[in-house]
Amino acid sequence: MIPDVSVVIPIYNEEAVLPALFARLYPVLDELHRPYEIVFVDDGSIDRSVALLRRQYEARPDVTRVVVLNGNFGQHMAILAAFQQTKGRCVVTLDADLQNPPEEIPRLLAAIDEGADYVGTIRKNRQDAAWRRWASRVLNALRERTTGIHIGDQGCMLRAYERTIVDLINRCPESNTFVPALAYSFARAPREIEVAHAERAAGISKYSLYRLIRLNFDLMTGFSVVPLQVFSMVGLAITGLSFVLVIVLAVRRLIVGPEAEGLFTLFGIVFFLIGICLFGIGLLGEYVVRIYQEVRQRPRYVIRTILGPDEPRP
Repeated sequence: MIPDVSVVIPIYNEEAVLPALFARLYPVLDELHRPYEIVFVDDGSIDRSVALLRRQYEARPDVTRVVVLNGNFGQHMAILAAFQQTKGRCVVTLDADLQNPPEEIPRLLAAIDEGADYVGTIRKNRQDAAWRRWASRVLNALRERTTGIHIGDQGCMLRAYERTIVDLINRCPESNTFVPALAYSFARAPREIEVAHAERAAGISKYSLYRLIRLNFDLMTGFSVVPLQVFSMVGLAITGLSFVLVIVLAVRRLIVGPEAEGLFTLFGIVFFLIGICLFGIGLLGEYVVRIYQEVRQRPRYVIRTILGPDEPRP
């Protein structure tokens, strides 16, 4: 039977939380009374996650699929690998840490049934650390102004996609992407709803502050050229101001004569301009690296094995 709902869950070293996830997720989906499948993707775990996933597949082989990647390719590459395996009319992504309760899934499906083709979520009463909440707000605002993609909460992976959106995503060959933003760019009827949020059931977050900043660089350079345009405008403005400053200094020298005062101020201006130049070189490098990664055409991920109703067990 072709499933109506596909639930995609990337896994990376989630041994401690998987039993609780299984205990809560399957009853929620059973209560839907509609055909479903759950696609777990192990993204190179080094703990017992794969063994637990295999055991769960043996317990519920009718609705469970397990995709094991050959290494750690990142959360979004794992989701893309799972999208290629899904068959449902509606695809839901969910993190394994239970911070977003599986009990919220029916609300996302209801929004899809009402006509939305992309359902994003906003975490209500976030239970994360204060620095993480603050960083997310700042980076969300920066990303929205840069890309024009209006995602209220980019860090929440509990989302639902209509089949057409998933098929379009599967046709995109880019090696670096952000799945929710890519889906939003294809959606004609996007919607966002608030969902509950809880503390992590077990384990630690895989996203450090550096990875959050890195993610936003990927978003800005992958979905917009505004950073380059802004830098060009800043460079043009600084060039104009520098020209005016040179004229003022030349006139002052003719009228007042040479002077030594203000030397350190000029040093400060020079260092400031050098800093802007270095930042611009780094920003340009971000785009060049993306071009470099795309032209190599290396596989985005490598699947080691698949456990599912249509595949023979290895």
